[in-house]
Amino acid sequence: MYRAQDYPESGELVVCTVKNVKNFGAFVTLDEYGDKEGFVHVRDVATGWVKYIRDYIREGQKIVCKVLDVDASKGHIDLSLKSVNEHQKREKIQQWKNENKAEKLLEITAERLGTNLEKAYKDFGQNLIDEYETLYGAFEGIAAAPDEFRRENSGDWVEALIEVAVENVTPPYVQIEAFLELSSAAPDGVDRIRDALLAADTDMEDVKVSIQYVGAPRYRVVITADEYKVAEEALKTVSSKAVDSILAAGGEGVLKRVGKS
Repeated sequence: MYRAQDYPESGELVVCTVKNVKNFGAFVTLDEYGDKEGFVHVRDVATGWVKYIRDYIREGQKIVCKVLDVDASKGHIDLSLKSVNEHQKREKIQQWKNENKAEKLLEITAERLGTNLEKAYKDFGQNLIDEYETLYGAFEGIAAAPDEFRRENSGDWVEALIEVAVENVTPPYVQIEAFLELSSAAPDGVDRIRDALLAADTDMEDVKVSIQYVGAPRYRVVITADEYKVAEEALKTVSSKAVDSILAAGGEGVLKRVGKS
């Protein structure tokens, strides 16, 4: 996997391949860092006394270790296997698999653009990592909201990236949208509409609500949630609060779904 960093940081979890096991410890290579070599001392293999090290670690095995110390000048990376619990191991392995998949998708994007992976990282890949924290996170975000990504970015690579993301990645959440039409003929109608929108913009657990001005009297409501039913319920709650508020203030309000009259 391509990585911009030369060495990991202390405390970081890394995926390693065991290359050589000795009685005093194991030599491994760091998969995410150009196969740089690291070392797991026998005291850091498992909690308690280790009689036979190969009961815990063996050649060819994929393991997740915590970085204890890095000496870049000497090329030394000290690691601990015992400091990583099963939950951390599963999460890290899944993240590693996701990033490998994302890099393959970036390579496919580069091929469609007639370029190579290294140039794709340079032109836009690294910027995506900086914005989304991980490359896979970028592909998930793009797949979930391609239109928003298209509006916020420009370049020959944008459409190719969207195409690859939508074809290959299932977003970890659902997103639905609709339009609120709110109006008031009262002298302070703007304030009444604002109050209605404030009433609608309610904090809800595990749900993201975004209300955007489109053009009088329309406001776009975007709901993001883990499940479709949760998103639908949230939209119903948000729209009801806004419409009830503006009606109570003598105005008019209605929710219109995208693609429906």
